[in-house]
Amino acid sequence: MISFEEFSENCARVRERVAEACAACGRAPESVKILPVTKNHPVAAPIYAARVGFSAVGENRVQEAELKKKEFSEKNVFGSPFPRWELIGHLQSNKARRAVEIFDRVQSVDSISLAQKLDRLCGEISREHLPILLQANAGSDPAKFGTADYDSLRALAEAAFAGTHLQVDGLMCVAPIDDDSLETARRSFDILRAWRDRLESEFGKKLPELSMGMSHDLAPAVAAGSTMVRIGTALFGARNYTL
Repeated sequence: MISFEEFSENCARVRERVAEACAACGRAPESVKILPVTKNHPVAAPIYAARVGFSAVGENRVQEAELKKKEFSEKNVFGSPFPRWELIGHLQSNKARRAVEIFDRVQSVDSISLAQKLDRLCGEISREHLPILLQANAGSDPAKFGTADYDSLRALAEAAFAGTHLQVDGLMCVAPIDDDSLETARRSFDILRAWRDRLESEFGKKLPELSMGMSHDLAPAVAAGSTMVRIGTALFGARNYTL
């Protein structure tokens, strides 16, 4: 794990990259949030993030986030504020209850059955509302999760809107990586924004969050309208996949 000083320097560089991307397309830098992705990093990662003022972190796995939340309380000697925890990885149905109990928001709601299960579980544990994002496979990548066309996304949105406890904040996608990855990413992000706009028009609901873009493709994501870029490697360095 890198030192806090290295992390602080990385933060400055990432914020500069976001500011440059915003300037290039006429957006205000504060219109794009940075979500530090702490998956496969030790508990120092969310502690670092909280120390410099990030209010949320992203995790891919339920069990890993559960352990880190506990460790954060035990090892946070700096008194940093407890962050919000967002699930950005695929959620298996058998982990849904723990996800409802652990996470402040689930970004990876990718099926009607999962949306309905999350809504039901919220009722069972007396959770009034669960913020979620709907995950779309806007790049039609067979290796990615999410709805692969607008009609499927519309059906998922309709089911989520019908939930008693679900608060649909917007959409999320992970762009494909190929030999022309930045151009492929740009097309995916443009598609996601267009799908969001259609949903807002058809349902008459605001979906302000567009979670798209990572360390390598944040610039085209910002240009396409991303409101949140999910940054791991550029902040924390290489991951330890043995965690």
